[in-house]
This record gives sequence, C-alpha cells and structure tokens, in this order.
Amino acid sequence: MRLSIVVALALIVGATGSTSVSPALAAPDCPKLVELADWGENTTGDISVASGQSCQFPITIRGTATSSDILKKPAHGKLKKLNITTYEYKAKARYKGSDTFAIKATGQGPTASGTSVITVQATIK
Repeated sequence: MRLSIVVALALIVGATGSTSVSPALAAPDCPKLVELADWGENTTGDISVASGQSCQFPITIRGTATSSDILKKPAHGKLKKLNITTYEYKAKARYKGSDTFAIKATGQGPTASGTSVITVQATIK
C-alpha cells in the first residue's frame, strides 16, 4: 500500500565564499507526493514542474543522511546535487510529459540505517 503525503520541507543553504552583484534566487521546493520509508528501504515520489522551470527536491527520509548521489539521470531535464540532502531538477524547455530520475542515499534514522534508492517520477507541464 502506498502512503502518499504532501511534504513541504524547505532547506535553506547559505552561499559559501561567493560574491555576486545580485544574488540568485533559489528554486522553490518541488510540489511533491512522497512515499515514506526508513533508511535501507526504497521509496518513490512524484513531483510536478513547469516546462523549462526548476525546483528543489530534498531527501525527506527521517534521520540523518551520510551520503547521496545521482543513481539515474533524467532524460528530459537536468538534476544537480546542491548538497547531501537537496537536489535541483530543471525540466527541459518546451518539453511536456514525464521524466524519471533516481537518487541513492545512505543514512541513519530513529529505527533503521542503510542505503535507500529514491525514484522520482516528474510531471512536466
């Protein structure tokens, strides 16, 4: 059974060592539905983003992430690792449809530890 929850988690990351005339605005969090899991279990999620736009996808498994990497790159957009728990997805301009990517993350939670694969299905509007 799939337990879907609208997850709103904002991670604010400060810039380090960069100087800019006008600071870039961070992409908003992706509107998403996520199946909750413990570390060591795989999880799935659905996000929605407009064509040509970007949004942030934070890892929302309870506990502390110790590592993460892109396991599967999206075919119709770009996925960029911002830090250990946050990724930014940018949909290809003028593309509408679906895309999929996967993140492999390792961490420790209140009840379990291990490596999880987070598979994300993106709907591009």
